[in-house]
Amino acid sequence: MVDKKLKVVVMLVIMAIFGTLISGCGNKNTATQGQQEKAEKKVVEFNYPELVYYDYIYLADELGYFKDAGVRPKYVGKIATGQVIPSLVSGSIDVATRHTPVVIAAIASGADVKIFAAGSKSTKQWPHMKYFVRADSDIKSVKDFGGKTIGLNSFGACSEYVTKKYLKDNGVDPTTLSFKTAPEDQQEIPLSKGNTDIAIIHPPTSGRTAESPNFKMLFSDWDIDGGISGMCPYSVSGKFLKEHPEAVKELTEILIKTSKWNNEHPEEARAIMAKRFNIKPSQAEMYEFYEDQLVPEKGVQYWIDRLVEENKLSAGQVKLEQIYTNEYNPNYKK
Repeated sequence: MVDKKLKVVVMLVIMAIFGTLISGCGNKNTATQGQQEKAEKKVVEFNYPELVYYDYIYLADELGYFKDAGVRPKYVGKIATGQVIPSLVSGSIDVATRHTPVVIAAIASGADVKIFAAGSKSTKQWPHMKYFVRADSDIKSVKDFGGKTIGLNSFGACSEYVTKKYLKDNGVDPTTLSFKTAPEDQQEIPLSKGNTDIAIIHPPTSGRTAESPNFKMLFSDWDIDGGISGMCPYSVSGKFLKEHPEAVKELTEILIKTSKWNNEHPEEARAIMAKRFNIKPSQAEMYEFYEDQLVPEKGVQYWIDRLVEENKLSAGQVKLEQIYTNEYNPNYKK
């Protein structure tokens, strides 16, 4: 009887040891398989410029959203603002955020690029751009702009066309003004020296200018048109889109995730961007972003109409479907 019990105990011990060994091997195999799958996961890199600009690619990167993603930015250094879309067209970069009219003009010229996410929008609290003069300037409104010199970051975009329309609407002839370009974060220099009379500045740099006692703000683009012109979307080269549609889809999802976080944590977002650009958090003005990142038709149509009015396009030269797509956005319903 005792021997029989002993045999049962021994058998139970052997079964327990065998089970442990099997389990251990299973865990090892599972771990090995997981590591292999991770190693085999291909990460698609997209070439992207580094600008002094309130950009969600930078914010998403700082938040770690690209860490385990299948798509990731590869920074290629600084590019002049006016060369961002030409660089996208040439293939030097794969993705860009630049104002809608520049993208439309490129497409009208035959460029294979497309807007795929709405990017930022202009709001009363966080406008797309602001107009500044020196504190001692006698310029009080747009009606005083005649014969003056305006500083802007580049031609062919919001700074130029929104301003020209506002001038015309207020009886000021745009041809009497001069325009000078300078990097976004250096607009204060020619303004303070008197080389320009007005400077148009975007976030985050506009916050530094607004806080300085040497300058005063006149108005913003929100005051001009209620934000209809302020969408600054993300565009992708046709080649990259064709080769990596899933990467563009995942990037869109990351932009949506970042948009929601930014809009829910504005002060934390400002602090992150301030650190990136080495400015005070109080001086880092931000953008509010479209949370669903769906490109609104009216925001694109506005710029088609404006470019036709500026004789940069002929009526019907480009169609909406040539300019943007929402196909890669999970929020899109056909």
